[in-house]
Amino acid sequence: MGQFNFSIRTPVKEVRGLGSAKSGTGDFWRQRVTAVALVPLTLAFIAILICASTRTDYESARALIGHPVTAIILLLFIVVGMIHGRIGMQIIIEDYLHHEGTKVVAVIANTLFSAAIAVAAVFAVLKISFGV
Repeated sequence: MGQFNFSIRTPVKEVRGLGSAKSGTGDFWRQRVTAVALVPLTLAFIAILICASTRTDYESARALIGHPVTAIILLLFIVVGMIHGRIGMQIIIEDYLHHEGTKVVAVIANTLFSAAIAVAAVFAVLKISFGV
């Protein structure tokens, strides 16, 4: 006869915590928080785009983007959007790439790409804002 394992412990003790990657819960919440933050930031970004496109000349559009409140909204939109996008793409990479080496290279490339885009966009907004 087979041996039976009679235990009062349940398998849930094995899976509590952060999972095998040790970071899943943190990424889950970061992505949800950034998604919620992006709702008003995206609406504000669209409003800024509409206002900038109705300006009759380049200097008045530049003055709008250079205004401190507008610049802060744009910077928040860029940073939060890039964080949200990086996390989302990392989840896709981890779910659909099965070769460990390819996965590591793709995650590193995703992080570097997101950082490069964010730095370039932040630089552009700051350059316009400070009038350099």
